Amino acid sequence: MFTNNKLSKAVRLAMMFGAASTLAFAGTVAAQENDDEEAKKEEKAERIQVVGSRIRTDGLDSATPVTVISASIAQEQGLNTLGELLRTSTIAAGSDQLISAYSVGFVTAGGSGAESISLRGLGANRTLVLLNGRRAGPAGARGQVSAFDMNALPISAIERVEVLKDGASSLYGSDAVAGVINIITKRDDAANITVSGSKPFDSGGETYRVNGTYGETFDRGSWRVIADYNVNTGLLRDDREYFNCNTRLLFDVTTGDLADPIDPRTGQAHCNGTGYGLFNGSGGRFQYDYTNFGFPSASSTFTAPGTNANNRPITTPDGWYYAGWNKETDGWLDGQHPFQRQSTMIPESKVASIYLQGNYDLNDKVTMFGEFLHSQRKTETIGVRQLFSQTPGGNGAFLNGGFIPVTAIPGWAGTATVLPVAISNHFGNDTTIDYTRGVAGFEGEIGEWIWNLSYQRTFNNGTYRSDIFLADAVTKSQRVLRGEACEGLTPLSQRPCYAVEWFDKDFLNGNPSQGARDFLFGEETGNTYYKQDTLDLYFTGDLFELPAGMVGTAYGLSYQTDFIKDTPGVETLRGNSHGLSGAGITTGRSSTKAVFGELKIPLLRDLPFAQNVELTTSGRWTDVNTYGSGNTYKASLNWTITDNWRIRASRGTSFRAPALFELFLDNQTGFLPQNGDPCINWVESSNELLKANCQAAGVPASYIVAVGSSMTSITGGGQGQLDAETSVSKGIGLVYTSDENRFAASVDYYDVEIRNQVVNVGGAAVLNQCYLSENFANEPFCRQITRRTGVDGDWGVATVRGGYLNTAKQTVRGVDYAFTYRDSFSFGDVRVRLEHTQQIERNYQQFALDPETRFIGRVGSPKEVGTLQTSFLRDGWRFNWSMNYFGKTSNYHIYANGNLTSYRPTTPGERNVTFLAETPTYVLHAFSANTTFMDNFDVTFGIANAFDKQPPKASPAASNVVGNVPLFASQLDYLGRRVFMTLSYDF
Repeated sequence: MFTNNKLSKAVRLAMMFGAASTLAFAGTVAAQENDDEEAKKEEKAERIQVVGSRIRTDGLDSATPVTVISASIAQEQGLNTLGELLRTSTIAAGSDQLISAYSVGFVTAGGSGAESISLRGLGANRTLVLLNGRRAGPAGARGQVSAFDMNALPISAIERVEVLKDGASSLYGSDAVAGVINIITKRDDAANITVSGSKPFDSGGETYRVNGTYGETFDRGSWRVIADYNVNTGLLRDDREYFNCNTRLLFDVTTGDLADPIDPRTGQAHCNGTGYGLFNGSGGRFQYDYTNFGFPSASSTFTAPGTNANNRPITTPDGWYYAGWNKETDGWLDGQHPFQRQSTMIPESKVASIYLQGNYDLNDKVTMFGEFLHSQRKTETIGVRQLFSQTPGGNGAFLNGGFIPVTAIPGWAGTATVLPVAISNHFGNDTTIDYTRGVAGFEGEIGEWIWNLSYQRTFNNGTYRSDIFLADAVTKSQRVLRGEACEGLTPLSQRPCYAVEWFDKDFLNGNPSQGARDFLFGEETGNTYYKQDTLDLYFTGDLFELPAGMVGTAYGLSYQTDFIKDTPGVETLRGNSHGLSGAGITTGRSSTKAVFGELKIPLLRDLPFAQNVELTTSGRWTDVNTYGSGNTYKASLNWTITDNWRIRASRGTSFRAPALFELFLDNQTGFLPQNGDPCINWVESSNELLKANCQAAGVPASYIVAVGSSMTSITGGGQGQLDAETSVSKGIGLVYTSDENRFAASVDYYDVEIRNQVVNVGGAAVLNQCYLSENFANEPFCRQITRRTGVDGDWGVATVRGGYLNTAKQTVRGVDYAFTYRDSFSFGDVRVRLEHTQQIERNYQQFALDPETRFIGRVGSPKEVGTLQTSFLRDGWRFNWSMNYFGKTSNYHIYANGNLTSYRPTTPGERNVTFLAETPTYVLHAFSANTTFMDNFDVTFGIANAFDKQPPKASPAASNVVGNVPLFASQLDYLGRRVFMTLSYDF
C-alpha cells in the first residue's frame, strides 16, 4: 500500500499535469524515509504515465515510438514559436505544414496567421494535440476552425513536447489518427525574467520576446504563473530579392540559356507579376508609360507584323503603348508594381499570453489542481489584387465577356475591345484571436488505485476584418460605362452612384480618385466563436499478479460538447463582396460520449531471449450525436529480448469525427468557368459514356462553345450524410541500447491507411462524377447540377453544388530512424541525437475509381528528411550545432512532357523551353553557445541558417510560387542568416 503521502503526491502530480517522468522529484522526497519504506516508495514513484498509455509504467520502454522534443531546442536554434519547434521533428518535416505565410492571399484553415501541425502529412485535423495530457480545444478564425493554433501557447511556458508517432483513438478518441502531440508545461518554482530576440542580416522578419515567470512550492501544494509577450515584425516581399520578382524562369531547350523576355527598363529578366492596364480582347495589353521610358505608341505597334489583324487600326492618347503580343513586348508589360513588392510575405503578429497552474492537497489522499491559459494574437497582412468586372449585363449575359469598345474611351478610336483591370492594395486583413482555456480537477487514491476527475472549457473568439470591393458598386460602375445613367443608390451597400474612371491611367495604377474610393471600397468584420467542454474521469492501478508480473489497467469515461458559430461580414453574408465567395452563418454543435479501457499484461519474464514480454490492449466505444457510435481498438507488443535488444509492434484502429464546419458549413458561393462543363462539344468526344450521358441530360449536339456566364458553385456542410473517418495503423520496430546507455538506436516501420476520408468535393469533381457515371439515371452527383434551358443557345450549367462527403482514401508508409550517443571525456561531455525519416508512400485517392495521387518526392514532400543535434559541454559552457536536412524533390513526373513546355513557339505545338519544378537537397545549420554568469544570469546566443541558405527557385508555369520560391514547401527558410540571443535573470 501507499504509506507515504509525499511519495504518492509525486505520482499524482505527474498524472495531473501530463508528465512523463517524476523521478527527480520523487527521489528527493523518498530519501527522507527509512530504507525499507524507501524501496517500496521508489518502486511506486517510478511508475508514471507516458503519452500513448494511461497505465502507469516506468516510462523507459514504451511499446509505441515516442519522440520527446525539449523546449531548450528552441533556445538553442533561435526558434520563436511552438509551431517552429514541432517542425524540427522529422514526423512533421517530411510534409508541408500550415505556416502563417500561407494565409496571405489564401483562405486557410484557422484564418490569417494560424499555424498547425500535420503529422505524417495526413492533415492537422488528424493530429490530436494535448496540453498536459488533455485535449487542447480549437483556435482560429473563419468557419474552418478545427485544429489547435500553435500560436496560442507561448513557448516560454513549455518544458517539452511528447510526440506519439502512432494512432491512438482507442485511448484519446477522435483525431488521434496520425499521432498525438502532448505539450508539457513547466512545473518548477523558478522565478525569472527573460528577453530574447532574433535579427536577420537583411531587414524584415525580426522577432522580440519578453516573459516572466514566478512560482512557489509549499507544504500542501504549488503554483506558477507565466506572462509572455511576443512580437514578429513580419516580412514584406521586397525585403528579400527572391520574393519580389516573378520571373518566368524558362530555359531554351537547345542551349539551356535563360529564355525569359528582358525588361528594357531594368535590363534583367522580366517580372511577370500581377498585371494591370487595358487587356485587349484579341490578346496583349494597352499600358501607360508611367516612367516615361519611351515605349513606341500603341498606334504604331498595334499594326505591327505579328499582331492580330482583327482590331486595326487604333488611336490612343499620348503615353499609351501596346505590349504582350510577342516575346520582346512581353518584357514591356508592367508586372512588378510597388504594391506587390510591399505586400506581406510573413504576417506581422503580436501575441500576449498568461498561463497559471497550481495544485493544493485537500488531504493526504486528494489533491485539487487547475490550469488557466489566455492568449491574444493580433495579425495584420497587406495584400494586392486586381480589380475588374465581367459582371452580367441587364439581359443576364456577359457583354462581350466584359470587354468594352475603345470608342467608349475619350481620345481613343478603333475597333478593339478592352477590359480595364486596375491594381489595388485594398486587400488588407486584421485578425484578432482571443483564446481561453481553463482546467479544474481532483486527483486521489483509493487503496492502490489512482483516480482523476477533470473538467475543461476552452473559448475561442476570433474577429477578422477585411478590405473588400462592393460588388453592387462595381456592377453599377460597369453598367454606367455601357450607357446606364449614374443615379440613385446601390441596392445593398446604399452608396450614391459615382462614375468611376475605369480608363484613367491613375485608377489603373492603383491610385483611384476619392470619389471612386468612396463608391467602390468597403470593409467588413466577421466573428468566429468556438466553445469546447470536456469532462474526464479515469482510474488506473494493478488488477492482479501473474508469474511474469502485475497486470495493470486503466479505464474511464468522457463527455465532450463542441459548439461553433462563424458569422462572416455583412457583405459576404449577402454576396456583395466583389470577386470573393459568399457565405452564410455556420453554426452547429455536437456531443460525444466515450468509455475506454486499457490492459497491460506481462506474458513472459526472465527467460532466454525473453527478459520481458508485455502485451498492451486498449479499446474505446464512442458515440457522437451527429453520426452515431463506433468502436476502436489497439494491441501493442513490447518484447525485451536481452539487456540490449527490444522489439515493439502495434496494430490499431482510429477514427476522426467530422469537424463542425464539415457538418454545418452554410452555403458558400463562388464561380466556375463554363469551359469546365464536360458536355461542351460532347459530340466530338471519344468517350461514349460521356456522349450518352450528355445527350440524356438534354444537351444538344449543337452546343459546342460556352456562350453564357460562369456557373455558380455552391459548397455546404454534410450534416446527415457524413460518417466518421476510420483508419488502421500498423507498426513494428527494433530498439538497441548499449551497456551503460552510452548509445541507443531504433528503427520503426509505420503504415497508416485512412478510409472514408471526409473531403470537400468541388464543382468540377461533381460534374465529372455525374457525366462519366455508368449509372447516369440514378447517379446522386447528377442531382447536384442544374442546367440552363437553351435560351439564346445557352445550355450551360447554372449551378453545381459540392460539399463534404466521405469519399477519399489516404495511405502513408515509411521508416523512422533514431540514434543517440552520449559520453564524457577528460575534455568535456558530448551529446548527439540523429533522427531520420524515410517516406516510402503517401498517396491520396478522392474516388474509388480515380488514380492515386502520389505525393512522396514532390516539392514539399521529400522522401528523406532528418535532424542532427549535437552539444559539447565544458567548463560551464554548452556549445550546440543543429542541422536539418531535406532530400531533393521534383514535380516533373506529374507532367506528360516532363519539364518541356512552350513559350512563344515559332511553330504551333513546339515545346521550345524547359521549366524548373524541383528542389535540390536542402540543408540548414544553426550554431549557439550557452553559459551562466554572475550566478543569476543565463545567456544563449547563436546564428541560425549560418551559411545563409536561400530557398531554391521554381518556375511559375509549373509551381505555386511567391517570386520564384516554391510556396507550399514549409521546410524552406524564408528569412536567411540571422543572429539570436536569449538572456534570463533568476531571482
